[in-house]
Amino acid sequence: MRRPLSIMRATDDWIEVLYKVVGEGLRLLANKHPGDTINVLGPIGQPFRPSAVRPNTLLIGGGVGIPPIVYLADALRKDATVRWAPRAILGSEIPFPFNPEPSALPAAWLDDDINSTMPLLESWGVPARLASLSGFPGCYRGFVTDLGERWLQSLDDAALAATEIFACGPTPMLKAVAALAARYEVPCQVSLEEFMACAVGGCAGCAVEVTTPEGPAMQRVCVDGPVFDAATVVWGS
Repeated sequence: MRRPLSIMRATDDWIEVLYKVVGEGLRLLANKHPGDTINVLGPIGQPFRPSAVRPNTLLIGGGVGIPPIVYLADALRKDATVRWAPRAILGSEIPFPFNPEPSALPAAWLDDDINSTMPLLESWGVPARLASLSGFPGCYRGFVTDLGERWLQSLDDAALAATEIFACGPTPMLKAVAALAARYEVPCQVSLEEFMACAVGGCAGCAVEVTTPEGPAMQRVCVDGPVFDAATVVWGS
């Protein structure tokens, strides 16, 4: 069966994905060479939808949830119709899939020694900071939500009213991000990580429970998502 992979960057004639080899399917993909042919279905599903009335965007990515956050940051910086102000928080408990570097972009809401960033985002002028419990140099020691709360606490009411959160990562992280957004009454969109067997909505193997105006409903992550309003997802215990 197909493997659901997130697009990290794209142009008119190429796409870039970031993935971790965890099983036979991705091992076979990793062994491909330039010029080899692969069969791809996509893009599928519903994307992030930033609102122009909330240009103060916080992008949170954890582990293999980092690529969609990079893609969104790229899209926002290229959109000249709105003065977006994206900033990113990325987390990982294993070495990051890039070589972190000290950031030259200011983060007055943090101590100076918390300065590791993703070089690609830095080159785009997107402020980013890294979080981990693994003690990596220059990283905030804690969860991405801890670091996100530090930033939210630094905002006044007007800045909060112009803020929206976008997140992708493992379900426990997304649940925590949703709770953080609710505490600060900030809208939040999450891109869920679920196994997708058919990718066209036929098998319903990736269905999750959400709340709708009509009541509880099961929606398919592959076509109804993967992006949902965090406040509508039934996270469970």
